[in-house]
Amino acid sequence: MSKLDKKKIVESVPQKGFFGHPKGLFTLFFTEFWERFSYYGMRAILVFYMYYEVSEGGLGLDDNLALSIMSIYGALVYMSGVIGGWLADRVFGTSKAIFYGGILIMFGHIALSIPGSLSMFFVSMVFIVIGTGLLKPNVSSVVGEMYPESDSRRDAGFSIFYMGINLGAFISPLLTSSVSDAYGFHWGFAIAAVGMLLGLIVFMVTKKKNLGLAGTYVGNPLTLSEKKKYSIIFGAAIIVIGGLLAVLIPNGLFTVEAFINLIGILGILIPTIYFFVMYFSPKTDEIERSRVIAYIPLFIAAVMFWAIQEQGSTILASYADKRTDLDFAGISISPGWFQSLNPLFIIILAPVFASMWVKLGDRQPNIPQKFSMGLLFAGLSFLVILIPGYISGDALVSPLWLVLSYFIVVLGELLISPVGLSATTKLAPVAFSAQTMSVWFLASAAAQALNAQLVKFYTPANEIIYFGSIGGAAILLGIVLFVIAPIIQKFMRGIK
Repeated sequence: MSKLDKKKIVESVPQKGFFGHPKGLFTLFFTEFWERFSYYGMRAILVFYMYYEVSEGGLGLDDNLALSIMSIYGALVYMSGVIGGWLADRVFGTSKAIFYGGILIMFGHIALSIPGSLSMFFVSMVFIVIGTGLLKPNVSSVVGEMYPESDSRRDAGFSIFYMGINLGAFISPLLTSSVSDAYGFHWGFAIAAVGMLLGLIVFMVTKKKNLGLAGTYVGNPLTLSEKKKYSIIFGAAIIVIGGLLAVLIPNGLFTVEAFINLIGILGILIPTIYFFVMYFSPKTDEIERSRVIAYIPLFIAAVMFWAIQEQGSTILASYADKRTDLDFAGISISPGWFQSLNPLFIIILAPVFASMWVKLGDRQPNIPQKFSMGLLFAGLSFLVILIPGYISGDALVSPLWLVLSYFIVVLGELLISPVGLSATTKLAPVAFSAQTMSVWFLASAAAQALNAQLVKFYTPANEIIYFGSIGGAAILLGIVLFVIAPIIQKFMRGIK
C-alpha cells in the first residue's frame, strides 16, 4: 500500500466521533467487544469441559493433557493469524477477512454447543482457529489504518480499543460460567455463538459509514502468475497432509502428544521464518529493515510475557478449581469467574494508562522501556502466587492471592499489549502491514506452544519451584531489555 493510499484511507474516515478519535473506532470497538465476548466466554469453561468427567458433562480427559491441549488451542488460534494476515494483504483485504472470520468463529461455537462428542470438539477447534486467524489480526490492522502515522492519539486509540476487547472478555466468563454451572457446558458455548453473531451485525451495519476506505485496500495483491502458483502449492499441500494423516493416524504414529510437540516447534519456527522473509524481501527498504531488527527483541519479550499471562486460562484456572477455597465471604465462587479478573482490571486501568501516555507526551518511556517494565510485573505476578503454597502447604488458599496475581500481571499487560499493537503498526514494512500484525500475535502462539510443554511439569507438590523459576526468568529478561533499550530505539529509526 502506497503512502498516497494511506492518505486516502485516513481522509475517508471521519476523524472525530468516538471519544475524540476516528468514528470507525466505534465500529471496531464493538465488533471486537462481541468477538472477545464469544472467545473468552468459551475459553473460561473449555478447560473444565475437557477434564471434568463425562458424568459431569465433560469429556473426561486427563488433567495434564487437557492443560496442554488448551495451550495448543491458543497457540493455533494465534498461529492461524499468519494465514489471515497473508490473505488480507494479498487476496481480499482486511474488511472481508474480518467478516469471513466472524462467520467461522460462530460456527465453531455452535459445534461446541452440540452435546456429547470429542469429534465435535475437534470440529469446533478447526472453525475457531481459522476464524480467529482471519479476524483477530486484521481488525487491529484497521484500527492502525485510521490514524496518520504521526498522530499522537494512536497509542491512546489502541488503549481504548483494548478496553473494548476486555469489556467483552469481562462479562462473558461470568455469564457462560454461571449458565454452564446451572444448565451444562453446551448452553455456555451457545451463548458464545450468539455473542459472535452480534459482533457480525455491528460490523456489517456500521462499517460503510464509519470506516470509509479502511480495510478495503489489498496492500500487496497477487499477480495472475502468483495466483496460479499458490493455487498449485495449496492443492499439493492439502493432498500431502491428507495422505500423511491417512497413513500415520491408523498406525498410531500421529498422536495428540506428537501433535503438541509439532506445534511447539512451529510456534518458534514460523515467526523466525517471517522475520527472515520480511528483512530480506526486495519490497522492504533500508529503514524498514532497521525497524524489523528493532522488532525482534520486542517480540522475544512479548513471548516471555504471554507465556506467563496465558497461564491464567490453564495453570491458574486449574489452581482456582483445585487449590482455592471457593466459599469466600458467604459467596460460592465458580472457578470460571476468575477469568473475568484480568479484563476487569484492564477496564479499570486502561483509561488511566491512556490518559497517562497523553499527559506525558514525549516524556513517556520509550517502547522497549515499557516492554521491560511489563516483564517485571509479569515475573512478580508468578512470585506472588507461590507465596500461599509456601505458607499453607496443601491447604486450600484464599482466592485473594489469585486476585492479586491477576492484578499485577495486568499492570504488565497494559505496558506491553496495547503498546505492542501500536508499535507493530508503526514498525511494519508497508508490503507486510497486515502480516506483521499476524507476527505480533505469533508471540502469543509461541508462548502458548511453549506453555504446552511447561504445564506438564506443574503439580501442586512443585508449584513453588514452577512459579519461582518462570517468574524469575521474566524479571531477568526485563532487566536485560531495559539495559539495551537505547540500542533498540536507535534501530527504530525515528519511531517512538
